[in-house]
Amino acid sequence: MTKIAKIRGGLYLVLDPSMHRNELFRKLNEVFQEKIAVVQIWDNFPPSIDEVELVNEICDVCHSRDVPVFLNNNWHLKKSTRADGIHFDIIPENFSEIREELSAGCMFGVTCTNDLSVIHWAEENKLDYISFCSIFPSQTSNSCELVSFDTIRKAREITSMPIFLAGGIQYQNIKNLKNIKFEGVAVISGIMSSEDPKQATREYLSELKRIKNENSHN
Repeated sequence: MTKIAKIRGGLYLVLDPSMHRNELFRKLNEVFQEKIAVVQIWDNFPPSIDEVELVNEICDVCHSRDVPVFLNNNWHLKKSTRADGIHFDIIPENFSEIREELSAGCMFGVTCTNDLSVIHWAEENKLDYISFCSIFPSQTSNSCELVSFDTIRKAREITSMPIFLAGGIQYQNIKNLKNIKFEGVAVISGIMSSEDPKQATREYLSELKRIKNENSHN
């Protein structure tokens, strides 16, 4: 894989490693018939699974499409896999030590809520992107508070790094994100729980393109 200097905007796909392996890779390959920006592996590994083997297999699929793979929280796993970066749900107290311990070029992202200090921290520490959660009520993001759209607007004034929106985002409600400047959306169940993940991906991308065009004219 050619080293990606920065995160592209678009669709940020979150994978649940507890999903049956055959189903996970079948759906992932269907999704990749469309264009994906980032893949994150949720920190939800079953006890019996070989984490390194699964992560590297996912990396092989994603890297063949020039798509970076992020690990959720489990930064130690980065040292023994081909993953490209780490996404933290909260700021780790020892972030400086983590960055120093991992290989040069490792990318980082962090989840943001309504606390603007996290955006300032991400900017000061030169992270690669931030992701707001939760934009809408969501069963898979039930630990996140709902984010005010004004918070996202203020974040854009603070930083130029890519902003992703996560939590409860379905292709039907992307239209409600009009007049918010962001680079992409993070999705898990809306695609990976779909009977037709390729079509679901296409619908998300279509709505993203439409709302981006509308926002660019405002």
